[in-house]
Amino acid sequence: MREYVLTLLVTAAVTYMLTPLVRWVAIKFGAVIPARDRDVHAAPIPRMGGLAMYLGVAAGLLAAHEMVPLRDAFPGSGPIFGLLGAGGLIVAIGIIDDRWGMSAIGKLIGQVVAAVILFASGAQLSTFPGPNKEVFILTRNESIVLTILVVVATINAVNFIDGLDGLAGGIVFISAISFFAYYYSLVKVAQLPAMASPALAAIVLAGSCLGFLPHNFFPSRIFMGDTGSMLLGLLLAYVPIQAISQLDWASLNNEANRYAEILPLLLPAAVLVIPYFDMLRAVVRRTRAGLSPLAADRKHLHHRLLEIGHSHRASVLILYAWAALFSAAVVALSLVTVPLAVLLLTTLAAILLLALLSMPKLRWWERAKEVARRPAPDLARQPAPELAPVLAAPDPDLPVSPAPVSPAPAPAARPDPQRGDMLFRPIEPTPVHPIDATMPMPAAKTPAASTPGASTPGASTPAARASGRVVP
Repeated sequence: MREYVLTLLVTAAVTYMLTPLVRWVAIKFGAVIPARDRDVHAAPIPRMGGLAMYLGVAAGLLAAHEMVPLRDAFPGSGPIFGLLGAGGLIVAIGIIDDRWGMSAIGKLIGQVVAAVILFASGAQLSTFPGPNKEVFILTRNESIVLTILVVVATINAVNFIDGLDGLAGGIVFISAISFFAYYYSLVKVAQLPAMASPALAAIVLAGSCLGFLPHNFFPSRIFMGDTGSMLLGLLLAYVPIQAISQLDWASLNNEANRYAEILPLLLPAAVLVIPYFDMLRAVVRRTRAGLSPLAADRKHLHHRLLEIGHSHRASVLILYAWAALFSAAVVALSLVTVPLAVLLLTTLAAILLLALLSMPKLRWWERAKEVARRPAPDLARQPAPELAPVLAAPDPDLPVSPAPVSPAPAPAARPDPQRGDMLFRPIEPTPVHPIDATMPMPAAKTPAASTPGASTPGASTPAARASGRVVP
């Protein structure tokens, strides 16, 4: 265990110390993209932080190679070179995308090539457990297609959740620790030395995330960019693939693995449930809208948490809790010896608690407090409902006051052409044409009775005086 902890610390320290340097390089290199509509930050922030994570991973693998207990973790140098080669390709593609941008097809081709490199180095999905302790073996073509599919899907799943400061790094860190806890138990308890290589890859992945998070947590000073998100997705896919490719299914029936047939496959699914679920929602949502599955939007899980009222940090911590819950529940099936019913009830209680934390609409006690804090209506000032129409109707016996007439605007001024100075004189009003005598005039109506406020026939109204006309 001490060797793994030391490897974790070396990877985290190198990543942490190199991140400020990578930030400076990103600014000089121009890998600073202005905030977009789907982003949650307002100021431009440098990207390309995945380069520091890649260098930290390389330093961690080099340190592990110098430790005698971990020197033989990988069967030969092929897996290490394959992992670093595939990671280097992904980092190069990410740097190009963070600086100049790259089409989705170009990135997809690079991801497929990186998956082929991993397959050639020995990380292959070729065997699976079957019923009655049988082993289902895939053909080479089926194995390479399935391996590429898992690698590409995991890379894009991690890339999709990289939308808030520290979100992708924290979830991958939790996933890597869960992988390490399971595979390390297989090494020590089940006596499976072949599981040392996925355990080492998991602890190196966790160290790179741990060293980068202090710079990336809200408020972030640098983003990992596609350089980091694709690298984390590649490493996160490599860990279970490397484990399954070297796993002896017949040797798992012991106290360290109560559900030996399903746990090696269930653990990756539980660890990656949040990235995969968010990716599947995005693909279905965009496809139904007639868009590309890789088109960006603001409808991911972290965006939903922000919309319902959670703060930036609260949204990230809630997703951390969900990832930890799913991962711990599956790992506990193997490591914890409590009865299954107790473990199931504990998991359900944790799910209920997290649901209450995630969705404010489910908190009935807060809704009751909000209703209690609302001011009571003043019934003394409000009329009864049956009297509202009567009070709103006008009284026909009361005189109607004429509408106020706004005063006529002052005449504009213009220069006097007959004088040389800059004195001005008012503009004469436009003359009114006389009324044509041949035009028929309507007969004047004499009011039956004079009422207060009524105008006298023949008097000039304010509107008429303002316009220069006299009402007959």
